[in-house]
Amino acid sequence: MSERESVGDVSDAAVTWLVADDPCAAVVLGIPGVGDRLTDYSPNGHAARSAAILDLARRAGNARTDDPAGRIARDVMLDQFHRWTTAAEAGDHLRDVNILSSPPQHVRLALEFAAPDLLDGLLADVPQALAGWRDSLALGQQQGLAAARRQAVAVADQLATYAEEWLPALAEARGADSSAADRARQGFRDTATWLSDVYTPSAAEENAVGEERYTRGVAAYNGVELDLDDTFAWGWHEIAELSADLRSEVERWRPGVPITEVRAALDADPAYRIEGVAALRDHLEALTEQATARADGVLLDLDPRVRECRVELAAQGAAAAPYYVPPSEDLSRPGTTWYPARGATDFPRWWLESVWFHEGVPGHHLQLGAFAAQDDMDRFQRLLGGTSGHAEGWALYAERLCDEQGWFDEPGTRIGFLSAQLMRAVRVVVDIGLHTGRRIPDGLPGARRRITPPVARGLLVESALLEPSFADSEVDRYLGMPGQAISYKVGERVWLQARDRARTSPDFDLKDWHAYAMRLGPMGLGQFQAEMDGADLHSPAQP
Repeated sequence: MSERESVGDVSDAAVTWLVADDPCAAVVLGIPGVGDRLTDYSPNGHAARSAAILDLARRAGNARTDDPAGRIARDVMLDQFHRWTTAAEAGDHLRDVNILSSPPQHVRLALEFAAPDLLDGLLADVPQALAGWRDSLALGQQQGLAAARRQAVAVADQLATYAEEWLPALAEARGADSSAADRARQGFRDTATWLSDVYTPSAAEENAVGEERYTRGVAAYNGVELDLDDTFAWGWHEIAELSADLRSEVERWRPGVPITEVRAALDADPAYRIEGVAALRDHLEALTEQATARADGVLLDLDPRVRECRVELAAQGAAAAPYYVPPSEDLSRPGTTWYPARGATDFPRWWLESVWFHEGVPGHHLQLGAFAAQDDMDRFQRLLGGTSGHAEGWALYAERLCDEQGWFDEPGTRIGFLSAQLMRAVRVVVDIGLHTGRRIPDGLPGARRRITPPVARGLLVESALLEPSFADSEVDRYLGMPGQAISYKVGERVWLQARDRARTSPDFDLKDWHAYAMRLGPMGLGQFQAEMDGADLHSPAQP
């Protein structure tokens, strides 16, 4: 009888398959071996992907685990394969249209991160990749699985912006072949027109996805089953607590200023404004350097190979929220934070600082950089094992760490921190309410009203101090990615609960606790809870 495969064998096979099957993801992750083709988003491409995942899941289930790290890696793989299979069986790929993470954005990111020798080939393949996506959407409509009209309109606008603004600038800056760039631009244009003229008229009127699909999205993004009634009630409680903290901070800054006027007052204060895109980049780079120096050796010992975190401005047409892209697998490309300027020329420093700590250090870059530098971690887990709840939960917890460490030493920047926390709490009630029909509870302003897009926008602007156009983009995002928006606050809750339990030990050390969590690697929140509950920070038998 032949020896069973190891978890590492299956992991390597899964990553090799991913490079061939989903080159858009592989380019962004910086995995070597990508060819000159983009991902096949057609119905046939999805069918082949589903068959491969089922086979990999069978192999992972039968794989040999030789130590705790192997067991963790196997469980991460099985959890991810289960989520991918569940989404495929529900036909979610046949209605995959949203402004943040659907095939058009994946194609854009792949082009943005492509190595010089790959760019021309990938540009030339844009029409075929987007045509395959259109075929899947058309099949979805035939099967009664249409995306919402609001998402289709927004993505059509994005595609037009990619064609007319972003791609010409990219092609010129990178010295791309003009005919390949022209093919890509035409692919974006054709898809924008198809979405507007063909898909949108028969797209779904209803934005909400309903309880069943929403519950599936929650599990996929968070890696844990949630009681939605409890989570919804907890979200309102968090809003109340944070609103009281915000009111206190505003009184410390300018007594008597109504909450609804705080944003305008801060925006008008020269001390809290940044004028010009060049000054914005300088400020974000300085924030990143300062945060790195403060965190290294205090919150975690940073590996020198991933200490650098770059700052870039996001492409025209990107959603309003800043984002982070981790280092490449070989660490030759540093982790990068991206800010969408969206044509603005002045920026709110009071709001930016907490957000930048979230995206860079001690947030995403500290965590995902630590994962990238763990050479002995299972390859699949390191590259593909993460969930939004685990990563975004850490990054929101990192914002709170900054507050605990006294980093927000000005009233304005602490108001920014509290407004960022409030935005994530509002996301919990808004996302659940928009998609499942839960209403504003009794005893609150607007009690028993349904949470519609205008109500959601109002909560973001009035409670979390969001700029109105940013709030509009946020609502589009929540409607297109059901279950993702709650992952920040839900994940932070899990990280804080795990830390609270660990603190009951007399020898608790914060840096050691962080290091242990990083050694565990990326995973779903359910598995993370279980692993942290059994943590022995200093045992050699642990990862």
